[in-house]
Amino acid sequence: MDLDAVRTFVAIADAGRFQDAAMELSITQQAVSKRIAALERTVGVRLFARTPRGAELTVDGRAFLPPARDLLRAEA
Repeated sequence: MDLDAVRTFVAIADAGRFQDAAMELSITQQAVSKRIAALERTVGVRLFARTPRGAELTVDGRAFLPPARDLLRAEA
């Protein structure tokens, strides 16, 4: 699994917006979107629902968040 994509997922979950996560990670919003699309293909579920105010975790996204944090802690 691509840990950059997992890191991006956690950043969006924490920030609530793709743009804020992009700024935090010093990448473009387009790169954030591509990473999340690839991660969603890998795990086979939608992780975020895009809203006018930002991004909200789906039920599957909420379920994936704790293991994603565990992966990043293990990497560190």
